[in-house]
Amino acid sequence: MLLVPRKLRSLFQRPQVKTPLLKKIFAIALLFCVGLGISLTIFEITTVEVPVLGFHDVIDISNPEELPPKRLSQEGDYTKQKLATFIEDLVRENYWFLSTAELYDYFLSPHKRAIPKEHQNQNPLLLTFDDGYKSAHKNILAIAEDIERRYGKKIKIVWFINPAFLGHHGTKLERISCNDLRTGLERGYYDVQSHGLNHLNLTQIPDKQLDRELKVAKEELKTCTQGLDPDNLVASQIAYPFGAVNARVKERVARYYKAGYLYNSRILRPKYLKDNYLIPRLTIYNEVSVKRLKILAAGGWL
Repeated sequence: MLLVPRKLRSLFQRPQVKTPLLKKIFAIALLFCVGLGISLTIFEITTVEVPVLGFHDVIDISNPEELPPKRLSQEGDYTKQKLATFIEDLVRENYWFLSTAELYDYFLSPHKRAIPKEHQNQNPLLLTFDDGYKSAHKNILAIAEDIERRYGKKIKIVWFINPAFLGHHGTKLERISCNDLRTGLERGYYDVQSHGLNHLNLTQIPDKQLDRELKVAKEELKTCTQGLDPDNLVASQIAYPFGAVNARVKERVARYYKAGYLYNSRILRPKYLKDNYLIPRLTIYNEVSVKRLKILAAGGWL
């Protein structure tokens, strides 16, 4: 079935055409709309899409300790209950939960590797979580363990971490610890990447401080995960804090990382990505339903 954008559907409702000229105009408009619909459908079918979903904290609404007044509510919170339903649905539908290394190697690298046979008929996506909140770790790890127990499959969770805050209780929310990261790595669930050292806007700091934010973040994450990273994948990529990047930041980032991620509510179409330091991510907030998440995971505008 050919799908046509909603705004164009009204053109298919045949008007009362009374003159040969109007008939010709109507016929031309109809042919144009049909051609546009066919072109967009072909584009959608032939273009590989890799949704990169960007989350922040994950809260368990059955746990009073994770709800007000015990804990401040934030726009980026997503519930464990909705996330568990979403992930289980994707597992049942045989999605491919990519790591950042797999995304780079199979979809972005100038020397792309052939997609393994076992993944060739799967829909790929990345689940990414910024900032490293303790409650997110606790709830995500429980979901991952439950999925493996019931389905025999491991899902991959990408963490973009600010190592300066590892184990930090802070004034608002507790952060993940180094031991938490190591636990997730040892069990095969976590992919640990950089989010800068202190979560600063990298476009607003001088070069010396920028280099420290990039270099020290990488060093500290590698120190934390020492002995658990035989392929040297930890902190090989970065998500820009606040999604902020410019030419100067990209030039500096390229000295330490092989790819950079935005936070701009756009879907990744690897064929059309011109710069591996501008990988788009879809922004996920607490009001996004499971149904909407599944639409985003499936990709496309139709």
